[in-house]
Amino acid sequence: MKIKKLIAEFIGTFFLVCTIHICALNGTSQLMPMAAGLMLIAMVFAGGHISGAHYNPAVTIAVFLRGKCSAADVPAYIFSQLLAASIASLLVNSFLINKMGAGLDLSTNAIQAIFAEALGTFALCWVVLNVASSKDTEGNSFYGVAIGLAFAACGFSLGGISGGAFNPAIAFSLGISQISGFNNLWIYFVGEFIGAVLAAYVYLFINGKD
Repeated sequence: MKIKKLIAEFIGTFFLVCTIHICALNGTSQLMPMAAGLMLIAMVFAGGHISGAHYNPAVTIAVFLRGKCSAADVPAYIFSQLLAASIASLLVNSFLINKMGAGLDLSTNAIQAIFAEALGTFALCWVVLNVASSKDTEGNSFYGVAIGLAFAACGFSLGGISGGAFNPAIAFSLGISQISGFNNLWIYFVGEFIGAVLAAYVYLFINGKD
């Protein structure tokens, strides 16, 4: 494991989470999916050649199951992503915005929220695997745009149901900031894990291990 990969994962996840929290806590939450999608586009292009630009434990799991990430790299990637998300959340809440979220309650629609997170995570991982890991799209110049727009589209369409994390690191940071309490964490993790695993195996069924 090269430390450069972990630094790249940290930076990309950090700025993605900062963008989401600033929008959510600064009265511009309606623009959050687009702002986060644009930041993700930029960070994917910036870090893709270094670490693969996962910035998301669900993507790391999907890429691992697809066979393009070693088992030794998975824990380190996820740790770096969660650490970056935690620091970004604390920085935005305690220094930049200096307030906590109202606390999203998903207890009344847990099944719908799980399904929404699974759908969004599947879509995101499916796009990542096809545009950034397939030999048939190797060397393309659009992969970052595709990934960022997929994230933004899922945020706009599904965010009203679950909050639109599609990323365990983002979900964890939302708990820290109380935008969505830790009581919702299991909902995000279950939905995102299901989405990532399904995306990986559907990809392998269609494309095989190239």
